Amino acid sequence: MKIIPIDETIRKEVFNFFTEHWGAPIMVAKGKVHYVDKLPGFVALDEGRIVGLLTYHIEDGECEIVSLDSLKENQGIGSKLIDCVLSEAKKQGCKRVWLITTNDNLKAIRFYQKRGFNMAALYLNAVKKARKLKPEIPLYGFDGIPILHEIEFEKILE
Repeated sequence: MKIIPIDETIRKEVFNFFTEHWGAPIMVAKGKVHYVDKLPGFVALDEGRIVGLLTYHIEDGECEIVSLDSLKENQGIGSKLIDCVLSEAKKQGCKRVWLITTNDNLKAIRFYQKRGFNMAALYLNAVKKARKLKPEIPLYGFDGIPILHEIEFEKILE
């Protein structure tokens, strides 16, 4: 497996990956729409196929992780992608890396806390507003849990 920055040679594959795994190549967080296939990021490749993907957006000295996917769990792919974005955020002078996940995503909640991210905010019923921007967001998520709220995680960089 190797990790490379997203560039124009792989952008179409990134678009297809998001469409297949997320229903559309957009993500909505805190009321903002991100066109993930246009964002910078990193791709984990295994024999030329995408097995992991992270996109981010840097603004005002902060780095937002917009998406993180790993098709092979518990093999360190997500952790390596996080390491790449933390390194890039530091290089670009960011003071904070943050992200949004939803209340049903217990694996993500566990994953980020184990990697030093802390819960910073809870946005009650935010997903209802997000569905107006991205109707593909299902009503129920992992383990049949209603998808209702956004949880913000952050890691302060030294």
